[in-house]
Amino acid sequence: MCQLLNSVDGTLSLLNKLTFYAFPTKTSEFRHPKSSPYLGNKTARRWRFRGVRLLSLQGGSEAADHVKSSNKFKADCCDEGEMEPFPHVQTLRKFPKEELVGKVVMVRFDSTNLLREEEQDQSSQSVSSAVFTIKYLHEAGAKIILVSDWRKKTNSQLHDVETVADMISSVIQHRVVTIKCDYSAVLLKMEVLKKADIFLLENLSEYKEEVANNSKFAELLSLGVDIFVNDSFSQSHKILASTVGIARFCSACIAGFHFEESLCQLKKVARTNKRPYVAIIGGGNLHDKAAALHFLVSRCDGLVFVGMMSFQIMHALGLSVPSYLVEPGAYKAALDIIQIAHDRNIPILHPMDFWCMNEHLPEKMGIFPSHHILDGWLPVDLGPRSLDELNSLLVKCKKILWIGPVKFKFSGECADGASKLAQALNELRQRNCDITVVGNMACQAMVMESKSVLVNDMIENASVLWEFFKGRKLPGVMALDRAYPFEIDWKSAYCNPAQPLVVDIGSGSGLFLLGMARRRKDLNFLGLEINSKLVRRCMDSVHQHGIQNGYFIVTNATTTFRSIVSSYPGELVLVSIQCPNPDFNNPEHRWRMLQRSLIKAVVDLLALDGKVFLQSDIEAVALRMKELFLKNGKGKLNLWNDQYHARMNLGEWLKENPFGVMSDWEQHVIDRGDPMYRLMLSKSSGIE
Repeated sequence: MCQLLNSVDGTLSLLNKLTFYAFPTKTSEFRHPKSSPYLGNKTARRWRFRGVRLLSLQGGSEAADHVKSSNKFKADCCDEGEMEPFPHVQTLRKFPKEELVGKVVMVRFDSTNLLREEEQDQSSQSVSSAVFTIKYLHEAGAKIILVSDWRKKTNSQLHDVETVADMISSVIQHRVVTIKCDYSAVLLKMEVLKKADIFLLENLSEYKEEVANNSKFAELLSLGVDIFVNDSFSQSHKILASTVGIARFCSACIAGFHFEESLCQLKKVARTNKRPYVAIIGGGNLHDKAAALHFLVSRCDGLVFVGMMSFQIMHALGLSVPSYLVEPGAYKAALDIIQIAHDRNIPILHPMDFWCMNEHLPEKMGIFPSHHILDGWLPVDLGPRSLDELNSLLVKCKKILWIGPVKFKFSGECADGASKLAQALNELRQRNCDITVVGNMACQAMVMESKSVLVNDMIENASVLWEFFKGRKLPGVMALDRAYPFEIDWKSAYCNPAQPLVVDIGSGSGLFLLGMARRRKDLNFLGLEINSKLVRRCMDSVHQHGIQNGYFIVTNATTTFRSIVSSYPGELVLVSIQCPNPDFNNPEHRWRMLQRSLIKAVVDLLALDGKVFLQSDIEAVALRMKELFLKNGKGKLNLWNDQYHARMNLGEWLKENPFGVMSDWEQHVIDRGDPMYRLMLSKSSGIE
């Protein structure tokens, strides 16, 4: 490896400041890479960071300063808000198992995992977690509809949907029945579901509506489906009807076991909890990945380029690079990365030598220094000195990310630099170095070197990680229901957590709940509010007045209601939604609080004869809330005291607040002489 960042002048050209090891110039002296001493070359002079201190790689002051500068990023991973890069999503692991009984669950599985051709791949842990998702749902008593896309390049045996169904049957050890996905079969779907427990929908790759995220197609997929389980993390960077569009039409959208494990891997890579942390970067397309590389160079303690991108770094430094290896448009992006590294005083490294193939005699191999590849020779693999010096660097690290293949434009079967790198990383892993390997080729190299590599050490689809590093939200993740990120200690929240619970969604300043808590000591009151300042004020009031049956939580209740309230030990007897803010500028986003998933969660968790109180000072909003609750209430909600309303000629609105305690906005509306539109719904046993 050759140190790039010795010093930076106006042009960032360091060619005259670099020294290189002497290499043989006669072809006869070149050896085939398989016969070269790639590791442990004791005759090689030890590599050093010339002109750059090693403090950042040895836990010195630069590392400490960088830890401080990373605090903002760590805070961003706390998942407290909707805009955070790592939202806490609802998972199958924490979803109430009793809620799965008799439900129709659609599972979007990853065909590259479940339909692999090799037997050893079918026994891998990633496959095991995918299989466990299906078996867990089956054992819980759910009807399962499997859906995915597949191609013959994944498995040459994938001829038709019946063949795929047979393959899945053999993997999960349960019968899988195929069903069609077309408009003429919609009415038959529910009848078909009575014939078995696990079904497979047709290949989604045959439907253009899938990649277009067609809303009608997504709705078609969801017909008869109660719960959507996404277990295809490799597709989470795409906007598909089967991963994103379908979430609009299901009462619950949760992550399967394989998806959850993959998301944990992503979070692990982003954390800078162990130092030194070095990223080994393979592959090409530096210009397209520039934003992602900015992310890495601003957080890691060093970058090592081992693929085609290394030539772009060398080119930006003014080193001699053959024109056919230069990526158009990558020069400025490479300069920016080098500048960031210089400002942070961290090293950027590129190979110092390559195995090259003779263009006219492909069987002839030779070693060339990276800055002096002769005409007629094509780089195919890392040279022995590069690997020796890379090993010297990695020994110092506590955390390593390897993303992208050790592959060059003309690499062939003789290239085994990836294998040597995998050997070195496997040895470091056994010494408790935290290692994550990303990308199909890199993961395959690790598996070939060690069968004991854990699934949480590898992410096979590099595209997902590159998109995340670019700062983009993953649509497949964002479409899932949110879960409250913390365990709630109800015994600390309430004096008696067994008392019936009243929940106010969008509790605002808390005037309604605090007033109710003082009046009804026999009930517990919970306010769910997205504004953290308001929640802090409410909790201050709770403490100042010694209220032992009131509590407030900062959260977006639209997506976290189920995960919060389902853990409460007592009954849910009342849910109130008062004066939600309508967005009249965008019809599709009006009353966004009342998503289908929230309404169904309320109905599922509400006790028999429990109440839902809705009110607004805007009649259209109140009517819309009523329509949505009655439409999505599974036939279990009815207007409360209909006969009383009819006898008193009150219409559909309650004239007075039935609790005698007003919210702050309600009080404001009444004071100005305007009407409030109120109604109460009651839960009956109903019919599913």
